[in-house]
Amino acid sequence: MNKKYYYVSGNTAKGLVNHLKSNTEDINQIVILRHPSLTLKTMVINEFIKQQHKHNCEIFLSAFGKEFLDGVIVRDKSFAIVSDHIASGVTGAFELDLNLFIKGEPSTTASKAHIHQLQEAHQSFQTGLSVHDDLEEVYINEMDFEKANQLTNDFINMKLKEFPKIKRKAGRRTRLFGTNTKDGVVNVVPHLLEQVSNAYFIKGRAGTGKSTLMKKVASACEEHGYDVELYYCSFDPNSVDMVFVPEMDFCIFDSTDPHEFFPNREGDKIIDMYEKLITPGTDETHAARIQKLNNRYKSYMKKGIEELKIAGEAMEKEEQKYTFTKAEVQEINDFIINMIQ
Repeated sequence: MNKKYYYVSGNTAKGLVNHLKSNTEDINQIVILRHPSLTLKTMVINEFIKQQHKHNCEIFLSAFGKEFLDGVIVRDKSFAIVSDHIASGVTGAFELDLNLFIKGEPSTTASKAHIHQLQEAHQSFQTGLSVHDDLEEVYINEMDFEKANQLTNDFINMKLKEFPKIKRKAGRRTRLFGTNTKDGVVNVVPHLLEQVSNAYFIKGRAGTGKSTLMKKVASACEEHGYDVELYYCSFDPNSVDMVFVPEMDFCIFDSTDPHEFFPNREGDKIIDMYEKLITPGTDETHAARIQKLNNRYKSYMKKGIEELKIAGEAMEKEEQKYTFTKAEVQEINDFIINMIQ
């Protein structure tokens, strides 16, 4: 069994985002787990995954913390299980009330104690984003846009000439490779890099065209007939942090803080946007302003993470109210297994 991990939901400057639809729109059977306990739903999902040892699984990590899962897809069975808190807008799914398998009083609604802190965290991220926009302006004003277009075109031509054009409508799945959580800023970039032979590490600064480059690369690969996975930024959900093209065996991603990595394989390369596109000496010329904006931006990010931790503590207290046994979890899983057509 091959496991692929990613996020379909994340805490961003625009609130809690959800990318479930593009990942499940071609799945025939979807089971939505209805219950306020994240722990129970995670145990059910984990138990299901254990039984899929002959099948590849796509596993949704959770923005609520590393101990939780939001769902799983088994594509060769066209089957998915998702937690109810990310399932809004899903149509044609089977809703499974887990209370039917649990002895004792039914649990129907979760505490809202953590909601306020989540909203406070999102507000801090939003304020941080406005500061980050000011930081981007410094570099945008020093960018050579003609060179940026040429760099983009050269990269696209270099990749596309390696593969024949296919006459088909390519698919696009949108995801996140990490997010802001009560555990801090997390990502699964190393895990994703293991799945391709060629990775391009984009270096640069805020506003140096990293996301714009990747959006154009994604569109070009789609037009060439190849499916793309688009991983959006969990800070600014309108920005792209990675383009992953399985059939072309490559990915290109924003390799700057807080997901900074460096090549360690023969097929890995760096693309330095600052070096190639920005007026030399920009960092030094605007050093005082850049440092001030960086410090402000990071302070709001830190504040947002602290608020997520408080929200996490409230959720942990709520989770302690729910009781269930391993036998009940197994019964739920047996029911789900029997549903697969």
